[in-house]
Amino acid sequence: MKPARHLIYIHGFSSSPLSAKAQQIGEALSSNKTSAPFTDVQYHIPLLTYNPDTAIAVLKQTVEPLLPGSVGLIGSSMGGFYGTYIAERYDLPLVLINPAVKPYELLLDHLGENENPYTGEKFTFTEQHVDVFKALEVEPITQPERYLLLTKTGDETLDYQQGVTKYQGCRQIVETGGDHSFSDLDRHLNTIFDFLLN
Repeated sequence: MKPARHLIYIHGFSSSPLSAKAQQIGEALSSNKTSAPFTDVQYHIPLLTYNPDTAIAVLKQTVEPLLPGSVGLIGSSMGGFYGTYIAERYDLPLVLINPAVKPYELLLDHLGENENPYTGEKFTFTEQHVDVFKALEVEPITQPERYLLLTKTGDETLDYQQGVTKYQGCRQIVETGGDHSFSDLDRHLNTIFDFLLN
């Protein structure tokens, strides 16, 4: 893999670029910007809607102008699902943080009215959206060396074992306990940057 000069953070469902992990990664990049390999890295955090069709369209519009430059992806939760689709489509490396593997099952509990806690956006999640998630599923992973999985067994939102199975053959860091927010991400930032930037 070529060292990435553009990093794209893909946030989760009903999240935003203001999420703690997105900001934490951005702050780490900024604080290291005067030293290699960070000096010329540009960081992008597109705002994604709840609608999977629109979210994928935004990601394509974010990635395509950066190509054929070197692009690396970081996907958290639903961002891991979207990131897998984008990584396979454009042959890009991806770091997954507690990724959603089967959102078409997970989000059945969210059918109906919802509100994004970051943006205040109210939206209606429907069976049609669930069908789009099914259509976006990537199976199998074609180049496992492009992927790094970070996951916690204590994830209260997702079944971590689905990620371990989906990304078998990929580099994996599986830690006991923890939570879905991956609140100690700072311990892994060097590993993430080494994977994508070197």
